[in-house]
This record gives sequence, C-alpha cells and structure tokens, in this order.
Amino acid sequence: MSAAAPAFLAPPTDDRPLSGVKVVEFGQFIAGPGATQTLADLGADVVKIESAHGDNGRHFGVSESTGWRSGLFLAYNRGKRSVVLDMRRPEGLAAARRIALGADVVLQNVRAGVMESLGLDAHSLRTEKPELIHVSISGFGTQGPSRTRPGLDIAAQAESGVMAITGERGGNPLKTGFPVADASTAAFTANAILAALLRRARTGRGETIETSLLASAIAMQAQILAEYQLTGQLPARNGNAQPLVAPAADVIAVQDGYIVISAYLQDHWRRLCQAIDRPQLATDPRFADNNARVQNRAALIGALQEALGGFCGAEAQSLLERHQVVVGVVRDYAQVMASPDVQAMRLFQPVGDGAGGQVELPGLPFSLADAQATPGAPEVPPLGAHTGQVLQECGYGPADIAQLLAAGAAGLPPAQAAAVQGAIR
Repeated sequence: MSAAAPAFLAPPTDDRPLSGVKVVEFGQFIAGPGATQTLADLGADVVKIESAHGDNGRHFGVSESTGWRSGLFLAYNRGKRSVVLDMRRPEGLAAARRIALGADVVLQNVRAGVMESLGLDAHSLRTEKPELIHVSISGFGTQGPSRTRPGLDIAAQAESGVMAITGERGGNPLKTGFPVADASTAAFTANAILAALLRRARTGRGETIETSLLASAIAMQAQILAEYQLTGQLPARNGNAQPLVAPAADVIAVQDGYIVISAYLQDHWRRLCQAIDRPQLATDPRFADNNARVQNRAALIGALQEALGGFCGAEAQSLLERHQVVVGVVRDYAQVMASPDVQAMRLFQPVGDGAGGQVELPGLPFSLADAQATPGAPEVPPLGAHTGQVLQECGYGPADIAQLLAAGAAGLPPAQAAAVQGAIR
C-alpha cells in the first residue's frame, strides 16, 4: 500500500469544499479575480494584494449614478480580504513574498514581465516552495510573438474569431453583449486550479498553470471550428440564426417583445406546425426537410411570424411547450431576476458593497447538497482593509507592522495606516 500523500492544506474551518485553502491573488479586472471568486465562494481564504491605487476594476464604471461603486468590482471580489502593499519598496515586496509563500495557490493576471521583475513568478516562488500552485493569465499566451502585448477581452474576442461570426448577415463584426473571453477564462482557470489542488492532495506536488484570454475564447468555439474544418467554408455572420439548421435560435416578434424557437429536428418541426395550426407547412416543399428550411429561412420566419405574432410571449411559450417545442422568451435583466425559475434556484445572493449597502448578484451556478453554504452575506473588501490582519497571520509583530507603515511600504494613506496600527495593538 502506498504512503499517504503529504498534507499541505490547513485544517478546514467549516464544511465548504475549499475551507482551509489559502489563495493569494495579484489580480485585475475580471479573468483573475473571477477565477479566485469561484474559489472564495467554495470556501477558500482569498487574499487580494493590491497597490495603493487598487485593482483597476475598483474604478471601472464608477459614477454618481452607481453611487461611486464599481459593478465590475462588486461582481468578482466578494468574500476576499484586501491587503495594500507598495511593492516598489523592498519591505513591501518582502511582505508580498512572505504572504505568497504562505499560500496554497498564487494567481496573477498583471502585465507581462511584472511578476518576474518582482521575483513573484512561478519559477521564483516554486523554487522555494515546490508544492505551490502558481497560476498566470495573459492576453495571448507566453510563447508566441504577442506574449508581451497587453490583452483585454475585446482584443481576444477579435483575434479568436468570436467577432467574425457575431453580427447580422452582411453587417459589421460585433462583440458579444458581455465579456465572454474574460468570463470563460475565469471559469477555465478555476477548473484548472481545482484539478491542481486535487492532484496535490493525492501526490503532494504543486503545479504551474498558464492560460490566456485568447486560448479560452478559442476553446469556447470548438463546434464551429470543427465545422469549418469539415466543410472548408469560413463561417459567416448570421445574426441569431444557426447557419446549418432551421428553425434554430430564430427570433420571432410577439406583442410584448420577442421569443426564440428551436425546432429543426423533423419530429420537432412537425410538432411546431401542429402547435401553430399550420400542419400544411410540414409538407410544404420549401420546408419539408432541414436543408430546405435553411435555404428558405426568410420565408420560414415569415410564416412563423404570421402564426405567432399576435400572441404575447407567455402565451406563445405556453402554446409551444404544450407541444414539446423548445421556446424561450427574450427577457431583460429585470425579468430575469423576477423569473420564478431563477428565484427557485436561488441564483442571486446579497453581497455587501463595502460601504453599508447591498446588491443582489449571481452566486455559484451550481449547488452542493451536502456542503454548507457561505455564512451570511459576503462583502467586497474596502481597499487595504485586511492589511494588518494578514501581516499578523504571516508572523509580523506589531513593531514590524509599525515599521512597514512608517516606511510607506503598506501603501496606505496616513489615516488608514493609523487605523491599522491601532487595530493591532
């Protein structure tokens, strides 16, 4: 029988899956913070190391209309602890290194070369702590000619092909309605970290993980890339329609908005024709099989529009679902949050905004029946709010912290530095 793997994780403090796992994040905007947000929701202790300016996401979309709060930062930083350090100063960099070496996972998505210049890259940290899991997120990967380019979601959408296939037929390329490259990178990265944690629990070995916005955006398009190679035809922009099947993802205007229909399989198509009381459409030569329907999509949509345009969305949905036809009502965000299905799944949870208020935000999109939920309403951390606490946990005594504060290595304004000092006496 093989020996048990070394135990590197701290004992859990509760029943959440990642309780006892410590994560240190050097993150900006969405991809990095989004990945560690998933880990925090699963119970990990996520320490976010920031400069005095803070994560740039703290300042995104901040205006009087939002109460000077950033929706982006609220969405991806709940339940974390914020530490402010000036890593341009030797004392601040030494503190950041000590905090990182005390972690199970270190994640960064800062500018290319920054972590290497600070000695916080995978090679430097894992040389000292081989069991560490180190994660780097870049815009375009670290091996090719674009390795030093700054990368944001929109550039990845453009260069991955997403924009080339998004938009109306004959129209201009469009980005998606949300930052799909950032969001998918966050999800893929969280999966990679969980796999590395499982491997480490079994073997004691750490890992170096690299991913990019470009890689994630390409991975999301596997089906379309496969179809391109099978046919040799570059995919074209088709608006809402799926180019190879019909009706599929086709939008029909109704009295109070829009519905979307998918009924391209033959038995589904026949059921749709029965539902709208147009059985003759099922044998119409223009619509008799999928290929014919694709070639005559405009006429097909016209016929469906004529049959369904007089209904409201809920009526059309009820009618089609009685005939087991896939249909969805196009909803705005207010309708999404009020949806009985969404409410039944308890997808939204209260999150403290760090200033005494709360917003309702999506939590984990899955449930774990036997794991305890996050206690209370998690909050986003005020900038630097946990600096003293985390430094103490890393072995800094009150005098050491006072020296860091006096040297400006904590990067805090005088009033906040005084508050930190007072809290640790």
